Amino acid sequence: MSDLVVIFRTNSEIEASIVRGLLEANGIPSVAASRVSQYPLAVTDLAEVRLSVRVEDAEEARRVIDGHRAGQDARPVVPIREEFEALQAAIGYRFHDRGLLEHAMTHTSRANEDVTGGVVDNESLEFLGDAVLGFVIADTLFREFPDWDEGEKSKTKASMVSTFALAKQAERLRLGDHLLLGRGEEKTGGRRKQALLADGYEALIAAIYLDGGIEAVRGFITREFNSFIANARRLGAGGQQDYKSGLQELVQARSQPLPEYRLLGTFGPDHEKRFEVEVLVGGETLARASGPSKKEAEQEAARMALENLRI
Repeated sequence: MSDLVVIFRTNSEIEASIVRGLLEANGIPSVAASRVSQYPLAVTDLAEVRLSVRVEDAEEARRVIDGHRAGQDARPVVPIREEFEALQAAIGYRFHDRGLLEHAMTHTSRANEDVTGGVVDNESLEFLGDAVLGFVIADTLFREFPDWDEGEKSKTKASMVSTFALAKQAERLRLGDHLLLGRGEEKTGGRRKQALLADGYEALIAAIYLDGGIEAVRGFITREFNSFIANARRLGAGGQQDYKSGLQELVQARSQPLPEYRLLGTFGPDHEKRFEVEVLVGGETLARASGPSKKEAEQEAARMALENLRI
């Protein structure tokens, strides 16, 4: 990329990533470069990230950035198609720009089937939504758990933004009912596929950000992940209790044999396969459970066994 001009500077790599995604979502390619300040250093001067675009794109890039800095609440609300009314009610946010929500719900399979070339899929919005979600979750964990080290925060963040977690959030909002899919994807159960749901959820986050700004999307993410934060606060770093270890410690304290986990079988279609397991101690079945993976099924069985043993 030649004849570049710097249009944005920041000391935050996360903010640079978000702005770069915003530009990409608007069809403007950019280049990021870092400059480390010379000593003596202030904390905020450690590294400056500069975003550059082609000279001919500079004016439009500045307009896009400035447009999302300024008073977005002043824009009139545009009526949206009735099929999205239930989704807006579920997410607690009403779009000013109806096209953004429709864009976020448009899977590549629908765009590929459009012969006019006027339908754009949500892949760029997924990219931006991933960055926005990561930033807000990282900021929340930084503020909520100042005593946790980097590894503990990273582990918790990873569990919160995993494909499985995002798909579950999407299922709770019934996001799959609103995805715009191609005929082939529709026939193969695309509305229930975890990857599609997670991608759509990230695209939705980007759409809220583009429509309402950082505070609007922060409010949405905070509402959505409040239970995750509460769970992390209760259980500690990682936000997930190891029930298998707890069960092992309990039976050892009672001088009983170590727990054994047996896979009973799998059921459901490939895109929604579930595993059923039982946990035994001394040949006696303590509990049975199922889950989307063998590991999660074992954890759930261990949790139920602990409850049974402690009654």
